[in-house]
Amino acid sequence: MMTRLSIIPVVISLLAGCASNASDSEITAKAVATMKSSFSARGQAGMDRLDQDETQRLCTDYATRKLPPEVAARIEKANLETIRYPADGMLLGDWKNGEKIAQEGRGKQFSDDPQGPVGANCYACHRITPQELSYGTIGPSLYQFGKSRGYGAEIQKYAYGKIFNADAFAACSNMPRFGQHNILTEQQIKDVTALLMDPKSPVNQ
Repeated sequence: MMTRLSIIPVVISLLAGCASNASDSEITAKAVATMKSSFSARGQAGMDRLDQDETQRLCTDYATRKLPPEVAARIEKANLETIRYPADGMLLGDWKNGEKIAQEGRGKQFSDDPQGPVGANCYACHRITPQELSYGTIGPSLYQFGKSRGYGAEIQKYAYGKIFNADAFAACSNMPRFGQHNILTEQQIKDVTALLMDPKSPVNQ
């Protein structure tokens, strides 16, 4: 499925072919206007989803060219500052709930009930357990995540932060910023972190 970030460069390239004398800013403005005119608010999916923040704008600008190290560092620094770690200091929740969240794909689409369950849909991009017959390969395998890295406090903090805002660790990541965008609650992020980090989790068997 094409993401919002990947749609804009495609629209820009199409418009550029039709208006070779236009400036980059004019082409971008036309592309954004064209895209916005093609969408309408439905249910919980409002038009605000088409508004890019600074990270998304930068990632769009470099979608078809190499991201300079200084820009990547700027993106990561800005997103690292958004991460809110639990006030109680507890990073791990219940891995059994985390597994349910990882397998759940509903939540933020226009057709979903806003009061219903929200998931992370982790299997769409990652392999998590060997029992899973179908999984995505956009992201790396997470099987034996904790077992291979250790179960210490630093890796727990990294795992929690990565789920909260992946762009803090890998600029222009394809992974959703689950915490920053309130896709998952703090408790849900704890539970998914436990799925990765609990020695008893099927991830680490």
